Formats: sequence, C-alpha cells, structure tokens
Amino acid sequence: MRELYDDKLHEECGVFGMYAPMGTNVSRDVYMGLVALQHRGQESAGISVTDTAGHKGNLVTKKGMGLVSEVFFPEDLAKVSGNIGVGHVRYSTTGGSTLENAQPIAMNYIKGGLALVHNGNLTNAMELKNEQMYRGQAHYTTSDSEVFAYEIVSERVKTSSVEEAVRNAARKMKGAYACLVMSPRKLIGIRDPLGIKPLVLGKKGDSYILASESSAITSVGGELIRDIKPGEQVIVTDDGVRFDESLCGNRHAHCIFEYIYFARSDSVIDGIEVHDARFRAGRALARASKTDADIVVGVPDSGLVTAEGYARESGIPFALAFHKNSYIGRSFIKPTDEERQSAVSMKLNVLRSVVSGKRIILIDDSIVRGTTMRRIIEMLRSAGALEVHVRISSPPFLYPCYYGTDVPSSSQLIASHHSDEEVCRSIGADSLMYLSLEAFKDMVGDLPLCMACFNNDYPI
Repeated sequence: MRELYDDKLHEECGVFGMYAPMGTNVSRDVYMGLVALQHRGQESAGISVTDTAGHKGNLVTKKGMGLVSEVFFPEDLAKVSGNIGVGHVRYSTTGGSTLENAQPIAMNYIKGGLALVHNGNLTNAMELKNEQMYRGQAHYTTSDSEVFAYEIVSERVKTSSVEEAVRNAARKMKGAYACLVMSPRKLIGIRDPLGIKPLVLGKKGDSYILASESSAITSVGGELIRDIKPGEQVIVTDDGVRFDESLCGNRHAHCIFEYIYFARSDSVIDGIEVHDARFRAGRALARASKTDADIVVGVPDSGLVTAEGYARESGIPFALAFHKNSYIGRSFIKPTDEERQSAVSMKLNVLRSVVSGKRIILIDDSIVRGTTMRRIIEMLRSAGALEVHVRISSPPFLYPCYYGTDVPSSSQLIASHHSDEEVCRSIGADSLMYLSLEAFKDMVGDLPLCMACFNNDYPI
C-alpha cells in the first residue's frame, strides 16, 4: 500500500531516448541518461535498442527491478547494442511494483516491432482497456502504458507509418503523458496536449535525444535544443527531425510540482530554470513571513535552494543543518510509524554544532502525511534547536492527483482534514506557513499550471 512508503511525493517515471547515426551504439548513453533521471523513479529500470542496419522487429530489451545500477552491468550494455534506444525508470502510481509492469514495453506485430516508454497516467485507461479486451488484445493486468502500446499496434495495421499510428492513438488518450516510441527505423516522441508532463529535445554531435528533463541530456554531454510543445509530436529518422503540431491546442496546464520538487535543480523545463524557480519561491515565502530567527535551513535536496532564497530575502543567514546519506536508495516499504521514522534518521543526520541554541527557519517542499516533518523537527530539537518555524514552498495538499504523481487520497493528506494550526501542533513546530497559490506567479511567471492537488481544479 502506498501509505507505507516514506512520506514524500513521487513522480511516476522518467523517459530517455536516443537516435544516433548507423554504427553508433547508444546503450551507454541511454544508461547514463537514466541514471540522471533516477530521482523520477526508483522501482524498476529498462532499456530497449534496435539497429537501423538490422531486420525489422529486431528489438533487444532488458529490464529489471531496482535502481539503474542494480539492473544493468557492463556486460548487459554490451548485449543491448544498437543506434536507436529508449529507456525508462519507474515509480508505480498505477499497477503494482512488479517486473511485469516495468518498461520499456516491447511488442512485435505484422508490420514490425516497437518499444514504448511512458510517463504519466491516462484517465480513460479503463475505457480503452475494455475496448482492447473486447478485441482480444489486452489482458486484465494491462497498465496505462500497455494500453497506449496496444492502441498504437491496433492503429499501425491501418496506417502507412508508425508516427501516424502514434498520433491516432494519442488522439484517443485522455490524461497526462510524455511518451517515446522506438521502431526499427524511427524514434518518436509525443507530449500530452496540456503539457502536464515534460519532454525535451537535445542533441549530442549527430545524435538526437528526447528526455523527461534537460539535465539528462546535459549529463551525457548533449545540449538542450528546446521543449517539445504540448501536443507536439517529434519524429527522428536518418533524414533528421520532423515535427507535427496537429494535436497542439491553446489550453495548457503544466505540473507545478516539477518546479517545487520533482525535477533536478539543474533542469530547464518549459523555458524556466528549476533552480531559479525554487530560489524565487524562497524569496516569496520570506516576504510573506516576518519571523525572527538565527538561521535558515533546508531539507535536502529540493529545500536547499528555496532556503537560500528565503535567506537572501530575509537577511537571516543560510546554514547547512543536515548530512544526507546519499547511499540510501529506493524508498522501501515500512510497515509501522516507528520504522518509517527510523528510515528518516537513516537518510538525514542533524549537524548539532549548527543548530544547537538556534532559532531555526526550516524549509521543505511539502507536507504530505506529516510523519517525516515530525521526525525531522524531533531530531532538530534533540540536537538543541530552541525554536523550529516551518515554511513550505507549496500550498497545503488537499486533493489527489490523477495524472501520474503519487498524491494519495485526501484521507491520507494531513492538511485535508486538519487546520494549519492543528498540523503545526501535530508536527511539533513553533509556527507553520505555506506558499500561497498566488505566489506561483513569482515562481514561474505566467506559465499556465495544473494545481489540482491544491485547488481541486482538474484540467481534464
């Protein structure tokens, strides 16, 4: 059950694809791209490759449970060799955490084969799945991503090209998606018409890259070209890159939590640098909160940049108060509150000399159930902190997300059934303040946003 995981939100997954000139092996770059996207999914990883010089349908796939480094070894990369590749890291929000649901999804059909990787959730997946089961295509364990793949295969037998099949399938999809499809000759990417999920295009030498974040492109030595527009399809072949905007619309709703927490701080998403957005959020928090304190500290990692912004605006010194154990990998199931709190202590350790005798402004990106924040405050007080004033760089979570972010049901969100004062007492803070919805404009300007988990205004 999802409530047994640690008290943080999770993205569903990250995608990475690469098309290189014939004779170039992309498997290592795809591997490194997935490592750069590891924060988006830590339950499973997979890579599919093909070679344009090979035979149709000759797709090679390897996937497994765990971190990228736990699934792939050097000898594995030697076996998955080709000049076109797609990769995936997964955190399950729909479907179980099993190898069966790991991606890429590789399929063979009458006109060849394809491999698909997908980030997001389809709100009409059950309807499409029932139609596919009626056609004898799907089975009862079909995930959203398999629904997408089956729909592409169904369209492919009626179309003259795989990109047309992908486009026709996407027309039937409702929800959020950033999807990459690899055929024996093409790499195709498509983004949902609202732009809820990010997808970017880059280049490394003569190779083209599609990825969930720009940081994955730069991590393999590539350069960001631009974001894929909401609803846009990109097709990469030996002839270069083509774009199709037939599914693009005027209404957009980008996920605000990419900027609050999900994306790496060195990423640029829809033209906005994530680091700068978080810094501006900290400044906005400080303007709204006039609190006397000795130091401003952030919860690693996303809270650090926001804390720096708060410190700059308030004039209160910024300090590093936590040592983070970077070798604690996957978020693993903890069956009791006591064990979940112990997991926090394994990940973070307080620097006593920094916090002892100090009044502290503590910055974090969100409060979900409250268990993690409560434990962090207990650790700070045990280390001698005199006061702990919590400032959160998002509004209170009140509603679930249906688009591929692991916001649980409202009954599990502490703010949905407790006032701010009650949450403050529950976590043991001296004061609590959230970022306002209006402050998002300071953070990301006029970017149209999906804020449904905060305001119940669902764009689909």
